[in-house]
Amino acid sequence: MDPSRKNRLKLSIIIPVYNEQSTVASVIDQVCRVHLADLDKEIIIADDGSSDNTPAVLAKLEKDHPEIITVHTSLINLGKGAAIRFGLEYTTGDIILIQDADLELDPSEYPALLEPILRGQADVVYGSRFRKPSNRIPLRTRLANRFLTELTNLLYGARLTDMATAYKVFRSDIIKGLTLRSTRFEFEPEVTAKLLRAGHKIVEIPISYRPRSVQEGKTISWLDGIEYVYTLLKYRFF
Repeated sequence: MDPSRKNRLKLSIIIPVYNEQSTVASVIDQVCRVHLADLDKEIIIADDGSSDNTPAVLAKLEKDHPEIITVHTSLINLGKGAAIRFGLEYTTGDIILIQDADLELDPSEYPALLEPILRGQADVVYGSRFRKPSNRIPLRTRLANRFLTELTNLLYGARLTDMATAYKVFRSDIIKGLTLRSTRFEFEPEVTAKLLRAGHKIVEIPISYRPRSVQEGKTISWLDGIEYVYTLLKYRFF
């Protein structure tokens, strides 16, 4: 091993995947091409019971990229939260970043997301879709997220603009110090609630966002919104 690399920090990127055969290769290619001068990198792909051609795509990617580790959470789909929790068990990095397997977010923005942590200015960073005015976000999505974020701020005394963002970055000891129980999309409010209750400040960085439609594979629904509200209330009062 090169002695100069011994004390380098490592970034662990967790990618929860479920039936993303059309996008996962492109996303992982973008992630692999991100240059992080001061960090080593590992990519943990948590395949959550995909029933399409995703496992075959992942097998080829893992063969071509030694920094990729593919783990299979279950023979059936358990949910995003379960996949992230399972992926966490395999991480060895000092910093952990969550990356969705669709094409809504841009991995080239990693340096901006990581900078506050690398500078020692933050332990947790969220990428905010609503702090970049150029993002064309559907009105329904904007209103739903506004409501959920304002509820989070009211309950937990925060000043967030995007609680439900998929881009979340943590110092490893911070995220691994939380007891997480989510199985589905309620991971977002659960981890946010527990971070805020533990007294961790969340720094937000503007990010680009290209929303995909239901036809393109968007799976979150209004029922998940109800689960978000319940989760926020549960961890605040119980």
